[in-house]
Amino acid sequence: MRRDQLIRQWSLLSRLESSLAGLTVAQMAAAGGVSERTIYRDLADLQAAGFPLHSVKEKDETRWRFVEGYVFRTPRPIRASELLALHLARDMLTAFRGTVFHQELEGLWQTIEAGLAPATRDFLEGIKDLYRIGPGPDHQYVARAEIVARLNQALSERHSVDMAYHSLKSPERRVRRVDPYALWFKNNTLYLVAFCHRRGQVRIFAVDRISMIQATSERFTIAADFDLDRYLADCFGVMRGEACNVRIRISPAWARYVAERTWHPSQHIQGHIDGGIEIAFRVAGLEEIRQWVLSLGPEARVIEPPELKAEVVQSLAEALALYDTGDQRGEAPRQASLPGLG
Repeated sequence: MRRDQLIRQWSLLSRLESSLAGLTVAQMAAAGGVSERTIYRDLADLQAAGFPLHSVKEKDETRWRFVEGYVFRTPRPIRASELLALHLARDMLTAFRGTVFHQELEGLWQTIEAGLAPATRDFLEGIKDLYRIGPGPDHQYVARAEIVARLNQALSERHSVDMAYHSLKSPERRVRRVDPYALWFKNNTLYLVAFCHRRGQVRIFAVDRISMIQATSERFTIAADFDLDRYLADCFGVMRGEACNVRIRISPAWARYVAERTWHPSQHIQGHIDGGIEIAFRVAGLEEIRQWVLSLGPEARVIEPPELKAEVVQSLAEALALYDTGDQRGEAPRQASLPGLG
């Protein structure tokens, strides 16, 4: 309930902020699909939280709006280290360039930057060269800016949406109706967690694969027993499946590399006398853990479960067959072309 309340109140703030003339309680109730009594409670909560909202009597109606010229004042000046941290944080959202997330952060930075001396701005740009944030593969969310904006609106207003989605394992796009529960940023990729009407269950969708989205007039409520953290807890990556216990033996050469990282909240590591380790997880589904094992090559060996061991063996055999096939046909080996060389 608290999560729905916060989302509703944040949506209410956004509407008030974008309305120069202000809004009546009836308008806010209609837009939010709630009672006027709920809106009055929300307005009182927001005022108590420090948002400068007030009501103005105009003709025969009362309108609510932000106090004219309002700004949020910081309790103290921003320290130089905090200013640099914010400047560097902008690099972390470059994947969202063109979307509302990147735009709002850039707007905040431009407001702060306007009060800085030219020499300070030059200094910040120079020191930024000392730090680099590697965002990984660029998903080009600038091309999905409208889709992200519509999802953000549907999330805040609790509207079901129709979307054209091209699943990775499907040969064609399909239109499906979903109830957007949350946007989830994982491994430098943006995902939508939503209840799929077609499947009758909560699913995870890659925003990159959504090519069209249209809000409907249908409203939804999140099931009272749904907990986002619990739903995502067992995922090794983003895929879900039946939860199972996994044990993998890591070679001495790669033991330290694997042990330095937390690959999953459930992981448990046990050292071996030869310098290797055994790492154990409880994960939902085997597909992504299979890919992880394969990425380690001969440095990892599955101990359990047997079905994961069989899948890894099959994948290795199929990969080897790709190379054997070329040799058996008498194909000449391809010469690698190095960048900048012929």
